[in-house]
Amino acid sequence: MYWVALAGRHEPLAPARDQVRAVLAGVVPCVDDAVLVVSELVGNAVRHTTAGPDCLTIEINEDQVIVAVHDPEHDDGRVHVSESAADPLAESGRGLWLVQALARRWYVETTAVGKAVVAVLPRRKSAVSRAARF
Repeated sequence: MYWVALAGRHEPLAPARDQVRAVLAGVVPCVDDAVLVVSELVGNAVRHTTAGPDCLTIEINEDQVIVAVHDPEHDDGRVHVSESAADPLAESGRGLWLVQALARRWYVETTAVGKAVVAVLPRRKSAVSRAARF
């Protein structure tokens, strides 16, 4: 289990992406998917919570990678795939749709100090890398 502090950072997105890449590079093939998923989850925490993200956790199991972005606000049911995600002309709202497309599953978990938005990714070859070849 890897833990990355994000609380109080003016710009938490770059360090979160860098840490995911550093932890997973050379270990699992799904690095690009994990970086994209974490980017979306951290970005959502920055945009949709008052305090922003608190920390990021990364766990590597035999067949999956689990990433979770924690924040100090309790889940009030607002974490869901946007209705505008299906609109190809929408300028925002696709973050959780991408997470849902890349992850085996994602969910919101209540924690002692707020919530964590968790994504479970397969360790296999990255969908982002596969799409880039075409």
